[in-house]
Amino acid sequence: MKKEILFSLNGIEVSVFVLGHERLIDVLRKHLSLTGTKEGCGQGECGACTVIVDGRAVNSCLYPALEISGKSVLTIEGLQGPEHRLSVLQQAFVDCGAIQCGYCTPGMILSVKALLDSNPKPTEEEIREALQGNLCRCTGYVQIITAVKQAARHLLELS
Repeated sequence: MKKEILFSLNGIEVSVFVLGHERLIDVLRKHLSLTGTKEGCGQGECGACTVIVDGRAVNSCLYPALEISGKSVLTIEGLQGPEHRLSVLQQAFVDCGAIQCGYCTPGMILSVKALLDSNPKPTEEEIREALQGNLCRCTGYVQIITAVKQAARHLLELS
């Protein structure tokens, strides 16, 4: 039996009918065709599926879809600016070579966005802690940390 859920997705109110066993990642990818959120392990271990729910980074592969009702969800698609321009954070990942195959990138960026929204001047240790649940098999993390530091500096300059 399907149940209707209403929530804010990237700033837009949406309504979706879901089955009780469906996860947030299923709603995003299958029902709403937002494929930027990736499913890696399906067990909350790799972070590829990370999205932001009510300001907190969560693994969408573990998040029951029915629990999203009334909440606010931000996906990688919601970060782009006017005319499809990359956000400061996305551009920093590009500029610093923090993207290799790109599979982990949406989850990494959203984990870091949640951090920067709550802590605009994180230490390297805080950045590493925020990324602890995100696995990358390509970059070795050095470029990712550099990108986060660059984005944090740039965002502070803009504010």
